[in-house]
Formats: sequence, structure tokens, C-alpha cells
Amino acid sequence: MRNISFAAIALAAILAASYFVLEAQKPGIDTESTAAASSVGVQSANAQTAAPARAPETGILAVTEDDRVLGKRDAPVTIIEYASLTCPHCAAFHATTLPKLKATYIESGQAKLVYRDFPLDGLALRAAMLARCAPTDRYFPMLEAMFGSQANWARSSNPLRALAQIGRLAGMGDGQIDTCLKDEGGLNLILARSMEAESDLQVSSTPTLFVNGVKYPGARSFEELETIIKPLLK
Repeated sequence: MRNISFAAIALAAILAASYFVLEAQKPGIDTESTAAASSVGVQSANAQTAAPARAPETGILAVTEDDRVLGKRDAPVTIIEYASLTCPHCAAFHATTLPKLKATYIESGQAKLVYRDFPLDGLALRAAMLARCAPTDRYFPMLEAMFGSQANWARSSNPLRALAQIGRLAGMGDGQIDTCLKDEGGLNLILARSMEAESDLQVSSTPTLFVNGVKYPGARSFEELETIIKPLLK
């Protein structure tokens, strides 16, 4: 059994509470809500911190069938991103750094990106649940749409209705969206992985990247990541 810290348990409790508050905002119901993304003690980060350190050998960084992977699964460089869909710095990373990373290293088969949710609030948790319900081939396009329109849906008077519209654009029906947002299994999977990342890998901010097991907190530019990736390909 993993040693789950008090902070991780508190995070799960707060996110779960936020989930039930947001439950009143079901897609398609004509009710207004003032719910918005708010920090729960885990802060988004764009500043670099201490020197990178290799993650402990806990097995948590192993890529599993549950992971969503952009690129070839056998690519020699593995980039694991812990992010929150309501984090502005994560949105900036996906808008500016990831396209260059994809064009240069991911599409060539040299690197792969493994996206893992680390929701900062209940709304990010619900968005993560919805994205994971999308067809696998539409998962990353859905993330791109969510991050690209984050300023709109996260600040909407009815954010779940706005998220549902993104789900419809991804080919999901209203019934599927409603079922997805009530799925306790999906909720628990995301929370469990967040707790593991916090307790075993000391993830405390988003985005946090691991490149072949080495931790790099904060939003990194393409140029910074390139200096990390190139030596791994020699």
C-alpha cells in the first residue's frame, strides 16, 4: 500500500467536494451557476525551481494502458506531463511549446508525450473526466480545444454547459456526456493518480514534466526542452 500523505488526502477530499457542488450543473439544464475554477492549495507554476532531480523508482512513471499517449509508445524519449485543464500556464504550454515539440520530436518517433491529469479544482476534475470519455483518437484534439478555449469555459456562468459543447464537437452525445460526468470510476481513477503523483513524485504544481524519469517543474519553452531531449537521443 502506498504511503499517501495528509496533503494528498486533503486534495482528494476538496476535489471530491467540488465535484458534488458542480453536480447541480448538469449539461442541458437551463440553470445559471457562478461556479468557476479556484485554487485548492495546489498552485499552477510557470517559474523554474531547483535543479532537476530523477524521480524515485516507484513504478508510477511506467506508461500503462490507462495512459493517453501522443506519439509512438516505443519512442526512446518519454515526456510525462502532469497538468490541470484550468491551469493558464498549462494552456500556454499546449499553445506554444507542444506544437513545436510535436512537429520536431513526436511526429518523427523520437519522443512521446504522456498526459496525466493533476486537477487543481473541481471544474478541472470534471473537464478531465469528460476528456477521458472521448474516443481515444479524439482525446488530444479535445485537450487542445479545452486548453485553447480555457478562458471562455472556465469563466462561464455555466462551465459544465460550455464543456458539454466541447464534448459534442468531439462527437459525444448528451446522454454519453451526462453519464460520463457522473462516473465515479472515472472520478476515482483521476483522483488516485493525482494522489500518487503528489505522494510518490512530489508533484505540487502544474505543469510538471518528467523527461525519461527526471523531474522538471514549471512551464518549459521548446528551446529548454530541446536541450534536455537532444542528449537523450545520442
